[in-house]
Amino acid sequence: MPQPNDVPQSILDRFKKVSTATIWSALNRKGYTRCFMEDVHLMTPGRRLAARARTLRFLPNRPDLQKEVRIGEGGPEYKAMSTCGPGDVLVCDALGIKYASIGGDVKLLQLKMNGADGVVTDGAIRDLDIVATYGFAIYARGRTPTGGVPLDPYQPNVDIQCAGVLVRPGDVLVGDNDGVVVVPSHLAQEVLEWAEEHEELEEVIKEQIQIEKCVPGRYYPPGDAAHRLLEQKRKTRR
Repeated sequence: MPQPNDVPQSILDRFKKVSTATIWSALNRKGYTRCFMEDVHLMTPGRRLAARARTLRFLPNRPDLQKEVRIGEGGPEYKAMSTCGPGDVLVCDALGIKYASIGGDVKLLQLKMNGADGVVTDGAIRDLDIVATYGFAIYARGRTPTGGVPLDPYQPNVDIQCAGVLVRPGDVLVGDNDGVVVVPSHLAQEVLEWAEEHEELEEVIKEQIQIEKCVPGRYYPPGDAAHRLLEQKRKTRR
């Protein structure tokens, strides 16, 4: 099994300049068809995300479980957030329950203090108006006034699902206004390089279509003619 890589900040910074649509295309070419988190939306408009996943799994409430996990500062949520610093994002498996809160302004303050890059969940955020001022990106299915029901945090930094997508600790989550895609950490460099070149190629194609005033199908999807245009453009820059 591929081992997770500690993806460096230099790679994360480059991911922030590439669209999630292009990254989705790169992953699909590799057979990773379940990489887009459906119905998870950006709650902090304009904030791009490219960060390493630190995960938190939630389970349905039950009295015996609550005795194990509602234990104050040693709780699973605080253990998970303690591993989130700059370049990291807390990813929470809320079982896809739209109005289930994974945290609000008090608990998520730990992410702000640690300098984390964001939080992503297929559940909801409580006290969103305040949490949105904490300076990190927030992606969720919605917002909610409820707290503590119907879920409890259970396991920090294990493999989870989020919106039907597998997320492993160390994976790279890339988010923009279109949503969030998950890049396996061992593929991060390869996916990034393909995505960067593809976006460069598409810019050349769009420019040429407007110059020729032709139907986009002449150059798109990219074929030999489009790649020749790219090489010519690169030569003129040298």
